[in-house]
Amino acid sequence: MSNTAKKTQLYEHHVSMDAKISNFGGYDMPLWYKTGPKQEHLAVIQHAGIFDTSHMAIVTVTGNDAPELLQKCHSKDLAACIGPSKLPLQDGKCVYGVFLDEKGGVIDDSLVYRIKDGFYMVIVNAGMGGPIAAHLKDNKGALNAEIRDYTDQLGKIDIQGPSTAKMISRIIKEPEVVLEKMPYFNFKGFFDPGEEVPSPVNLVNDIPILLSRTGYTGEFGFEILIEGKHTLTLWDLLKEAGEEYSAISCGLAARDSLRAGAVLPLSHQDIGDWPFLNNPWPFALPYDDEQKAFTKDFIGANALLETRTSDYTYAFSGFDPRKVVPGEDTAVVDESDNKIGVVLTCATDMAIDRHEDDIYSIASENKPDDLKFRGLSCGFIKTTKELAPGDIVYLTGNNRKFKVEIRADIRPARTARKAMKKML
Repeated sequence: MSNTAKKTQLYEHHVSMDAKISNFGGYDMPLWYKTGPKQEHLAVIQHAGIFDTSHMAIVTVTGNDAPELLQKCHSKDLAACIGPSKLPLQDGKCVYGVFLDEKGGVIDDSLVYRIKDGFYMVIVNAGMGGPIAAHLKDNKGALNAEIRDYTDQLGKIDIQGPSTAKMISRIIKEPEVVLEKMPYFNFKGFFDPGEEVPSPVNLVNDIPILLSRTGYTGEFGFEILIEGKHTLTLWDLLKEAGEEYSAISCGLAARDSLRAGAVLPLSHQDIGDWPFLNNPWPFALPYDDEQKAFTKDFIGANALLETRTSDYTYAFSGFDPRKVVPGEDTAVVDESDNKIGVVLTCATDMAIDRHEDDIYSIASENKPDDLKFRGLSCGFIKTTKELAPGDIVYLTGNNRKFKVEIRADIRPARTARKAMKKML
């Protein structure tokens, strides 16, 4: 714990639950509770986990020229980003992308939500509300757009796992209406009681929320935004609703291992101030059908099109739970012990294991009966050598050396995209 770190509205509650607290992104946050990170990880795969994510930052962009400003500063083409047909971003939908600098490096990654015409919300990482708001203001010029930074004013709670739709249906009014036609990367409602928005959502006690079918685990679930003063009320409602479904409080350790197994990057670690190229997330860029040009111009676009980088970022999975702590003492080497890269993320996905040449999840319907699910190390490496799925390299450091496999995907049987009706 740090005397200078910020604290979310739920900090004292986490302390009362004997959470292991550590500084993350300038905030004292729970790493895990008495249950421990393994059980918290497994709860999300099998039941439900409740996460305090109020350290994340929210910025709104409003005005007639709000879309134009976001088109200039954000990587996603908001005029052509939804589905195979590349439809425009519509009310109640959100998209993932990145804010880049002029050299093509990542300032931060984010979700952009279209609340209604001329009204957008951007969720960025802890401590990035101010920098992203400043970046938007610096590039606004004469555009008619207002930027508001909500840092530390809101509560944000994520619930992730197959039981979360049932939990939500118990804490909101008119759940059959709210949860109808709510696929992945759709949302309803808003956290400001004074703002008229399409499809408002209210808790059973009439407090308004923004309910989003998104998350950072790869599993079915929701992110919920609420006025800061109501955060504990929301947490208590979720805990009570989750008792029947074995839902538990989860910390950032489980969040990290879950996102690694789902091949989701951590900003400023897996993506950063190097060109946003040759990585597992090209969908964040507005490539045309030929994947050679972009469908719009935006800050950093020219640098990406002109850069010929020799750095490559890959997802990997190990063959057992062993992991290393990324840092100066760790490296990626080939079979001849030649250093070819660095370790960006190394976590252990507790819900997966190998059988012969395949990886199975504890949630896989076709999993072999004799698998013990010890967990497998996984994460991301950055190399100076081009590799392909199936290639073997070695991670060294912390007095360890073990082989890992380059993977296009890691944890199978993820549920994030499952239809709502199958989860209720």
